[in-house]
Amino acid sequence: MSFIDNIKSRYKSGNIVEKLIYINLAIFIFTLFISVFQDLYKGEMNFIVEWFSLDDNFSSLLTKPWTIITYGFLHADFLHILLNLITLYFIGNLFIEYFTQKQLLTFYVLGTLFGGILFILSQSYFPLFEGQTSILVGASAGISAIFIGITTYIPNYQLKLRFIGFVKLWHLAAIWVGLDVLALSGGNAGGHFAHLGGALFGFLYVRQAANKEIKIWDTISSLFTSKKKPLKTVHKSSKKAKKTTQNTSLTQQQIDGILDKISKSGYDTLTKAEKEFLFKQGRK
Repeated sequence: MSFIDNIKSRYKSGNIVEKLIYINLAIFIFTLFISVFQDLYKGEMNFIVEWFSLDDNFSSLLTKPWTIITYGFLHADFLHILLNLITLYFIGNLFIEYFTQKQLLTFYVLGTLFGGILFILSQSYFPLFEGQTSILVGASAGISAIFIGITTYIPNYQLKLRFIGFVKLWHLAAIWVGLDVLALSGGNAGGHFAHLGGALFGFLYVRQAANKEIKIWDTISSLFTSKKKPLKTVHKSSKKAKKTTQNTSLTQQQIDGILDKISKSGYDTLTKAEKEFLFKQGRK
């Protein structure tokens, strides 16, 4: 089997995290080759970057609407893509232990979208950016959505880090977001606004969805609309209501016990019966 065939085989058999890593790497390598040839002849900006990166104004977005998503698959340099893909690999694989691969892709895309919107808004609003023009590239906004989303769902999950020991997931997320906040006045302030936009989406979505089945567009809609008052019930059966309350209370106690076990010891420590019970409850 040739090297190319081996790559194709690994891509087809890989999960969504591995597929995103392969796609980002392929685009980065292709962009590098284009840059080399353009530098040899004209020295102009890489046309891939020019056409698929996100500009800092809404008027440009009207002429290139695809850039609100495509910028999330471009990277500035090797260190930029290396750090992003390492984070995506570890956090992404943790994410799909609790959610589906389709949901991870949705978090990545919508986190990129929200990050791009906050980037443009920040460039238009804050005096720091007056007289400057910039473009946005990088997967960090989408990765931030995944990172903060899974952290919001299992904040007390513990990761074992070499030379440090066990660290709770929310501690790492707090450092991740804190570094972005501290860097808002630096040279890459626009990029850090994008990271925070992705993180904000991940947090708001999971907080809104809670333990219910994930429905992305219903949740996004509910973030911007007020909740309707419940309809009045004309008649209730006291016996039926009492039985339902008792069953619901018992089920919630089981769920709380399982989630507490996950936060302390991790998902892999659950028994087969506990995993099946949690899965069935998640689909209700």
